Amino acid sequence: MKSFQQQLADLGKRLGKNTNSLSESISEVPNYSERRKQYDAQANNDIAKLQLETKQARIQALYGASELNESWTFDRLIEDSADVKEAISIAQAFIGAHSDPSWRNSRAHMMIFYGDYGRGKSHIAGAIAHQLIQQFEITVLYRQLQTLLELRFFSYDYQAEDKASMKFREISKQLLDVDLLILDEVCVNQTILKQSAQSWLGSLLRQRCADNKNCILITNHHFNDLPKALGTYCFESIKEYETYKVQFQGPSRRGSHEEPDELSSKSGYQPNQF
Repeated sequence: MKSFQQQLADLGKRLGKNTNSLSESISEVPNYSERRKQYDAQANNDIAKLQLETKQARIQALYGASELNESWTFDRLIEDSADVKEAISIAQAFIGAHSDPSWRNSRAHMMIFYGDYGRGKSHIAGAIAHQLIQQFEITVLYRQLQTLLELRFFSYDYQAEDKASMKFREISKQLLDVDLLILDEVCVNQTILKQSAQSWLGSLLRQRCADNKNCILITNHHFNDLPKALGTYCFESIKEYETYKVQFQGPSRRGSHEEPDELSSKSGYQPNQF
């Protein structure tokens, strides 16, 4: 049986071609394994680029749905007091725990930020949300409780043309579905939430807890006053979570004003579970 080179030579003679030039041109063509490596490398680069673009699009979509303040990031925090530094340390530990699937799936977790106005509570909560979105693509929703309660109140006017009831149903679904719900200004300017609001908030927190959904509550009330301010049912719902309380008592970032005796009488705080 003739070899491939002999068959090539015979074919060249019939065609009147120089068999040496044919052999040289064939030898210059990359073999299959080399071509395959080139194609695989290009395909992997294209896939990596597409994955990155898709992830960036998902993250931007998460930011758009969260309604977070863009300036609430860790690099813009002013670490000018011990309580802020301690809160940042706790926040980073909370973020880092999300890398453990067993922690995320074990039960619902809640952080309660409390203290006077302008202490950085909302900023740190927002910084946590920003990093969770970037690092773990966590779904986040930031809302002021009073705004939700007002929308809930107006949703009962079924003859209104502003579609408040439809908006409230849509928001209610978001409140239950997001991985991290941040409720700011809890019980703001109120000594006690109205009983209907207590029941609604308590039910919301219980449903989220049952689904292992995490929360951050931000309030100007002292922690010891929350059982009275939120009501027994609502506060018992909070206690269903793996709950951490973080007190803010450093200097105000909104200008000087009189400090409540209850907060100004202490020089620091010790975050803990209850």
